[in-house]
Amino acid sequence: MLFVHGVGDHIPGYTTEFLEKLAKELHLNARSENQKNIELSAPLLPGKKLGNLRITHLLSEENGKELTFYELTWSEITRQEKALLDFDNSGEYEFRRAKVNDMLKKFSNDTGPDPIIYLGKSREAILASFGQSFCWMATGDWEDLPSSGEHVCWGLDDSAISHIANDDYVVISHSLGSRIVIDGWQRIAHLLADTAKYEDPSRGVVITDKTIEALRNKRIPMFMLSNQLPMLQLGRELPEVAGQYASYCDPKGTHYNKRMVSETSLIAFSDPNDLLSYAIPPGYSDKYLDSRLCASITNVNINVAKVMDAFGITDLANPLDAHVGYDQDDRVIALIAHGIGNPQTSPLIKQRCEFTKTVK
Repeated sequence: MLFVHGVGDHIPGYTTEFLEKLAKELHLNARSENQKNIELSAPLLPGKKLGNLRITHLLSEENGKELTFYELTWSEITRQEKALLDFDNSGEYEFRRAKVNDMLKKFSNDTGPDPIIYLGKSREAILASFGQSFCWMATGDWEDLPSSGEHVCWGLDDSAISHIANDDYVVISHSLGSRIVIDGWQRIAHLLADTAKYEDPSRGVVITDKTIEALRNKRIPMFMLSNQLPMLQLGRELPEVAGQYASYCDPKGTHYNKRMVSETSLIAFSDPNDLLSYAIPPGYSDKYLDSRLCASITNVNINVAKVMDAFGITDLANPLDAHVGYDQDDRVIALIAHGIGNPQTSPLIKQRCEFTKTVK
């Protein structure tokens, strides 16, 4: 399982509460004594620091199930650029603001620049950071991973086949993190379409046909917390391959053997009181997502912020809580762990959620 954060400055360990709740929900009662921390680097960006990948191993002593959890922290890439706003956060201006306004301004200064920076020169580095994280997740087990230091994942050679064929992959993202993951997957789909162009055996960059075929048979669920894909699509170019779902994802399609995976199941969480999250509208996948991802979409509407009375206003929900509260909400954890509409559905979900099945 790979977790990709969104806007705002993060440091390694930001998923601790989420991971503890998830481990309890999955009955994973044992974990590695220490985490592993890889300082990410990429062959195409030599000398560029790409953030931290923190890995934790959990397991159940009852049934032997295991979970290797990868936490990507890419804030290191944008932190230096955001330092331009430090003066606005300093005492020169802080004491002049009302306390609530100061809190909102600091939140804005911390989160607002990231989507802007992502559209600039740092986008390549952030996508490389995700690509390296996905590569590490796909190429080995807990025992195979380095404990610390700066390392490069060189590619998907035949040694990765058994891992890709037998392991289950899950991706969780928050806000801008969802855009990063989708762009990262579309970048991988582009690379796999012409592997000879990017392979460099002299440096160990190898992608084999057998490994690609194993990847094409994977179904990867992605839980998008505080989903922002519709807003972050505005003004962007359309994907390289679009509107060809049947051609790439139907076994009888003419390009079926050119898909990246068999399915990416996108589960979009949005709180109606979150000013920065959006449900995914009908037709979005066909026009705005690369057909080689074979995407399916499920919308989850959930109130993670409590409705209250404040400032003389009734029926108010804190929009900040509505944006950042997903990964601490027990219902979100239960949905990720067990799903809905199946025999394993959590009693909490059965009591507090409604499920509507859609048919084509």
